[in-house]
Amino acid sequence: MTLPLKTLSERCFAEIQQGNPDTLITGAADIVDARENQVTVLSSPKYTKYLKDSKASACFISDKFSTDDAPEGMILLICKDPEISFLNAVKALYPVKNITASISQKSDIAENVLLGKAVHVGAFSSIEENSEIGDGSKIFNHVQVGSNVKIGKNCQIYPQVVIYDNTQIGDNVVIHSGTVIGADGFGYKYRDNQHIKVPHVGNVVIHDHVEIGANSCIDRGALGSTVIGMGSKIDNLVQLGHNNKVGRNVIICGQSGISGSCVIEDGAVLAGSAGVADHVTIGQQAVVMARSGVSQDVKPKTQVFGFPAKERKTAWRELAALPKLPDLLKQFKILKTRVDDLEK
Repeated sequence: MTLPLKTLSERCFAEIQQGNPDTLITGAADIVDARENQVTVLSSPKYTKYLKDSKASACFISDKFSTDDAPEGMILLICKDPEISFLNAVKALYPVKNITASISQKSDIAENVLLGKAVHVGAFSSIEENSEIGDGSKIFNHVQVGSNVKIGKNCQIYPQVVIYDNTQIGDNVVIHSGTVIGADGFGYKYRDNQHIKVPHVGNVVIHDHVEIGANSCIDRGALGSTVIGMGSKIDNLVQLGHNNKVGRNVIICGQSGISGSCVIEDGAVLAGSAGVADHVTIGQQAVVMARSGVSQDVKPKTQVFGFPAKERKTAWRELAALPKLPDLLKQFKILKTRVDDLEK
């Protein structure tokens, strides 16, 4: 979409410092790749060195940053939070495709399903008995919704998603393609040289404003619920085991795996490929760094790293010491030989 700079600045709560407010903006790009008629952003002083060579027609910038390096002709958009203003500009310039709500004749919807206003159900999707879809929600093609499922208002369920029976989903939830919600947890008891399956008769509860990436799996509880708190964001390719309790505004990055019955408290972050053993608690605003393996509780507002995960600084000191071990071992052998000679 093409927008006059004046319109764009108003939508993004920015003030035009100089230049023609009628300049047409056709797109957005980063400060290095931006071209004429595009808008960019200076999000940090460390990127100021790229400003002078930028070809962008306009740039979101904080009033706390120096503008001395801005090229002549670049229109500066002064704002409190350049990153958020820029994101709003991207949304305005690249609007989401508008889908007219309709119920496809190729969908399969049970007779006692309750559909709200302006609900969209795509082709080859099915919704089983006693389920409910809230106002404005979109169920795209090839989605399977089980029985007794409740999906709130303004949700987006993308193609190839499977939602098992009894799942409860709040408002404004986004679930991307290929994700499975509510499958059996991985629970077995070993008896008489065989694995006896533990029945999983619980469900999954997903609160408002949660987003779940593509090809992730969230298992239902064995007896109770697996819970995802409001505002939490789960990346692609994440495994979340049965009976986990994920708090509010938690971030779980791609390829992370959380075993059963864990507690991830509000604001915690699990970076890429993090692994968490069962019955572990990750404290509020704690950070589990990438490729770390957590086998014990993590205290609130701490950062852990490594396998097994330790306090970040401790783990880094140990890593820094590893390359020195061969030389230290040689020195130890020499000293041991000298001590042995002295003892003789």
